[in-house]
Amino acid sequence: MLALQLLINGLVTGCSLGVVAISFSLIYATTRIFHVAHAGVYSLGGYLAWSLVAHGVPDALALPLAMLACAAVGVLIQHQLYHRLARRGATHLAVLIASLGVLAVIQNAIAAIYSPNTLQFPSPWANRVIGFGGVLLTQAQLLAMLAGLAAYAFMLWFMHRTLLGGRIRAVASNPFLAEITRLRPQDVYVIVIGIASAVVALPGVLVPFDLGLKPYGGITVLLTATIAMIAGGVGSITGAFALSVAIAVLQNLSLLVMPGEWSIGVTFFIFVIFMLFRPRGLFAAR
Repeated sequence: MLALQLLINGLVTGCSLGVVAISFSLIYATTRIFHVAHAGVYSLGGYLAWSLVAHGVPDALALPLAMLACAAVGVLIQHQLYHRLARRGATHLAVLIASLGVLAVIQNAIAAIYSPNTLQFPSPWANRVIGFGGVLLTQAQLLAMLAGLAAYAFMLWFMHRTLLGGRIRAVASNPFLAEITRLRPQDVYVIVIGIASAVVALPGVLVPFDLGLKPYGGITVLLTATIAMIAGGVGSITGAFALSVAIAVLQNLSLLVMPGEWSIGVTFFIFVIFMLFRPRGLFAAR
């Protein structure tokens, strides 16, 4: 029964982690920017929702408002930082350092405003337990898992069934040709980071309903999501999501045979194996 509970917990964690991996993959595959500030946007979404809830805004309304605010932050970062650096011919390393600087600013601002201590949402519904054949889940966990699956399905539909999704894929495939054909890649980059920032706020808000808010918690999440993205194949939505679920499940099941602080080693072991035998990722397109 313990193994089954750990398996379900891994699926719950993996669905939320998969949303982070999908959103990060969308940014990197399109813009080729290693947007580590994405971890700060992830954390910021939860704190914005917490502030709204603390001031009497219903939970159901706080979530979309936080997603919109995170989208605005992502657009601001792209338009005012990455675009300006690109116009000045900045190297990828310079852009990465700038993104790290934005991450540090966001995280330290959160810690200064809200304190570095863990905050809990004042929402009693989140901790109510639901039983499924001996497996226990809180309502917050169940909602996070369903939201993760819904976000995965939406992103698949959006990228492959809409005109904007086709435009994004065209820019990701060949930015130079996209510029010639007037697809305006810089505008697409703004749209992509805005969408990805809104999407990453979904687990950024729902996961803390169960685990609480930590200003520096987004770094570990993004690190694991990046490994899932690379192992699944850069640009593959299904690959990023599937590997996120697999990594989370293995991390949880490893608790049966090793201490919890060592479980992160499972993630890096998987990463090394994939880099040795499948460096382009499991679901990489030909």
